[in-house]
Amino acid sequence: MKLNYHPETDSLYIDLSERPSVESREISQGIVLDYDADGRLVGIDIDNASHKVDLEKLILNKLPGEVETTSA
Repeated sequence: MKLNYHPETDSLYIDLSERPSVESREISQGIVLDYDADGRLVGIDIDNASHKVDLEKLILNKLPGEVETTSA
């Protein structure tokens, strides 16, 4: 899973899978869910993210995998 914030567009993309999306559904204004060919959720796109989610703090709790960080 990857979280990618794009400050130039104030959008946050939560990449849940390496699988490509083939369908997108806007579930509310500025929130789009992406699905793969099998109907599995692969990503979440949030427009105007700074107004919808707290971007100042990220808490990871009991994740079973490796945690990596990068900075632009």
